[in-house]
Amino acid sequence: MARAAVVVARTRTDPAQATRLLREAMQAVDPDQALQTPRTLDDALAQNRWFLRVFTTMFAVFALMALVLSAVGLYAVTAYAVTQHTRDIGVRMVLGAQSGQVIWLFLKRSLVQLAIGLAVGLAAAVAVGRVLQSFLVQTSTHDPVTLVSIVALLTVVAIAACLGPARRATRLDPLTAIRHE
Repeated sequence: MARAAVVVARTRTDPAQATRLLREAMQAVDPDQALQTPRTLDDALAQNRWFLRVFTTMFAVFALMALVLSAVGLYAVTAYAVTQHTRDIGVRMVLGAQSGQVIWLFLKRSLVQLAIGLAVGLAAAVAVGRVLQSFLVQTSTHDPVTLVSIVALLTVVAIAACLGPARRATRLDPLTAIRHE
């Protein structure tokens, strides 16, 4: 004896009217058979995709949090480097260094750190991507568009996080910077 049956019906009418007609047809065949949870195909598919949507939203939130934390960390490290090298900046400015050269000094250091982080991160992304491939919808583990867009986004965030402290370093009065301990 069958414990449950699933009936799929295509209709061009209103789903509520189709449910009523289906219920009447089932009652005519077997009056003891109950029609439980009638729903449209769209509703059934949405319920099946709910799990993937939750995980996709969670991963997106975690990725955004990681991006913000990395930007704040990069800003903090660069700001700390500026304060540690205040005297060096003053000496460079007294000797004739332009503000663009001082900005490039800190930007270059941050870009080297970014390059190392991206190399490690991309390698880890490819490795973890193979594990998470069952959750990826219509995407391969090494989707070049996604990886390039992530690299571009992180590069923009890193440059934006470094420009503030680097610009602040160029606004220092060279004589005050040299006396700074």
